[in-house]
Amino acid sequence: MAVRLFPLRGVPDDEANDIRTLLTDNAIEFYETSAGNWGISMPAIWLRDNSQLQHAKALIEDYQAKRTVQQREIYKQLKHEGKHRTFWVLLQEEPLKITVYIGIVLVILYFSIKPFLTLGQ
Repeated sequence: MAVRLFPLRGVPDDEANDIRTLLTDNAIEFYETSAGNWGISMPAIWLRDNSQLQHAKALIEDYQAKRTVQQREIYKQLKHEGKHRTFWVLLQEEPLKITVYIGIVLVILYFSIKPFLTLGQ
């Protein structure tokens, strides 16, 4: 019976490609499911053979530990150079989009709090 090894929702393309390569290089047989046309299905990498599950999980854990260190180093380098993305950088790049998002949040907050504010009247 197939077992889900690695969910792909929200995973960057480079990480997903690295996982595919890792599994292929270690002769672990797998298949992939997509999110479907509406994006509601489970995008994931699945193992065909349960006997390879522990080995595959160990490989992925090792890969992710190395990737974590690598990504933190990249972030530190960008931060040191002043090139990391902050709220203010995003606001400068896309002011209309950020303003609309803030407006939506404020409207939702207003309608969420309004019943409590008019409770004693």
